[in-house]
Amino acid sequence: MERQRFPTALELITGKFLRHSEDFYQWRIKDRESRMQKGSPPEMFDDLAVAYEKLGNSDKAIEIMLQKGREYPGIYTTHANLGTFYIHAGRYREGITEIDKALEINPDAHFGRELYQKYLVEYLLSLEMDNPVQLPLCKDAEGGFRPVGFAAFLLRDQTEPTEEEIEAQMRDAAKGVMGMMKFGNFDSPILLEALGDLLISGGFSSDAKLLAARAYLKASYETEDSDAQKLYRQKANERLHFQTIGDGKTTPISLSTIESQLATVIQEADDWYEALRSNEIAWIEQGINPEEEFQKKYYKDEPTVTSTTLEKSLSTNLKSNASEQVRIISRTLGLSRITSKGSLFVIGGLLVCAAFYFVIRKPRQSNKNSD
Repeated sequence: MERQRFPTALELITGKFLRHSEDFYQWRIKDRESRMQKGSPPEMFDDLAVAYEKLGNSDKAIEIMLQKGREYPGIYTTHANLGTFYIHAGRYREGITEIDKALEINPDAHFGRELYQKYLVEYLLSLEMDNPVQLPLCKDAEGGFRPVGFAAFLLRDQTEPTEEEIEAQMRDAAKGVMGMMKFGNFDSPILLEALGDLLISGGFSSDAKLLAARAYLKASYETEDSDAQKLYRQKANERLHFQTIGDGKTTPISLSTIESQLATVIQEADDWYEALRSNEIAWIEQGINPEEEFQKKYYKDEPTVTSTTLEKSLSTNLKSNASEQVRIISRTLGLSRITSKGSLFVIGGLLVCAAFYFVIRKPRQSNKNSD
């Protein structure tokens, strides 16, 4: 099931995860600046810089990190944060330099988040995006039977990777991108598009097309460019091909269905976050330390999407149409390499099943893969 394979993806797509409000970061700037003095611990610099970054002042955040680097050279978090701030400011090559320094100090920190942050920036640079980013990054609205976009970029130099290797890399990369969303900008259309690319590129048994459709839809909401919105919606719609409602059913899932249910979950997340923000504002107004209160109230349990509409009503199946099955196989053979003997076996088996269908017209049993 998609939600089992990627248990926090929907929360990150919709914004229902632990994060602070702008009011909190304004408080933190005042608090840290009032406490900063010569010889302050290095963590104080990080707290202050992140607060400025969260409020959209990347230049000030960079300035603070450079100061920290002069006073405390060689610390992993300095280079990791500075690299992130450079990237957010559009200074990609400077960002990569700092991320490389961070990885030299601690290559396994944050479950590889910095590594995939570097790869994502290299992907942007490969598209000659020193200038403002043009969305979507990958204009191809089709796909789903081969790696696309950021996923294809990650596999570009690999020679005949096995299905297991592709699946593992897509899973690790998705974890890295979701880490960037959690600690960076969860509503970034670039990160949402990259996540969508990864969720559909791991293979038939490990992809997450319904989650990918939501990621692309959310990306369409986060850009004002009408052409980009249209292409993101096309990407979302393409992921719904051969997805059906309910066990053993052939009724296709429509984009309007996904969008309506996504709107419900986003509203749930917005309501939850507004309550969190109200709490932080109240603590600040009452003169209570919002960091301490936040930990007491929220650190026990990670929030989750409680709406069960999606889980109850949707399951992922191939349509019971043998000609469509053959079309899928033909596209797969034409657009991606056969990477293992197992692939040949699966393709052959599907062809036999398609022929068998035409002979006896036996109704297909569903292959449940709900999110």
